[in-house]
Amino acid sequence: MNLLLYGAPGSGKGTQANMPRSHFGIPHIATGDMLRAEIAAQTDLGRQAQPILAAGKYVSDDIMIGIVRNRVIQPDCVPGFIMDGFPRTVPQAAALDDLMAALGKRFDRVIYLKVPVDDLLHRLSGRLVCPTCQRTYPPGTARCEADGSALIQREDDRAQAVRPRIEIYLEKTVPILDHYRGGGLVSEIDGRGTIEEISRHVLAAVNGRMSKTQKTA
Repeated sequence: MNLLLYGAPGSGKGTQANMPRSHFGIPHIATGDMLRAEIAAQTDLGRQAQPILAAGKYVSDDIMIGIVRNRVIQPDCVPGFIMDGFPRTVPQAAALDDLMAALGKRFDRVIYLKVPVDDLLHRLSGRLVCPTCQRTYPPGTARCEADGSALIQREDDRAQAVRPRIEIYLEKTVPILDHYRGGGLVSEIDGRGTIEEISRHVLAAVNGRMSKTQKTA
């Protein structure tokens, strides 16, 4: 089971990744995690990526595809994986399609958690984060339940920074979703509701059993 997971900042994407990860026993792999692993291991790709990231620039598509390849051929990805944060552009999506074909793999479903912009703004503008494990919490929470760290508000979660982040994400994501719609892979899930309700919709989409309120394209 190979999945692509999309959702704007504040959509609950990180939370919802937990359900298919535990249900199918597949790893949730994110762009940042892959980059950090390559850099920590001092691989050739990691050494190429490190100065680029240190300069605040984007890693080239060739390097990213190489890093993705190194990750998805690991033993824990044999039963499948959840890809989060990649691809970010249509050329990256095309390159990822080629990589998957070369590895004899394919994506089974592209999950898009869709939340209205006003809801995203409300969620993000007061969101708190653990500086140690990066878990997010709603306003009013004092400490991380996992490690007890005092929570903080990230600069990019402050109200004046939130809307541009959301608009940029949506602008870049819509063409990628259109890229995958041709194959009927995209499931749009309403990201409003309880965690359990949304998780049920995600599982139904992955299993190909869409409820009446969800869409597949």
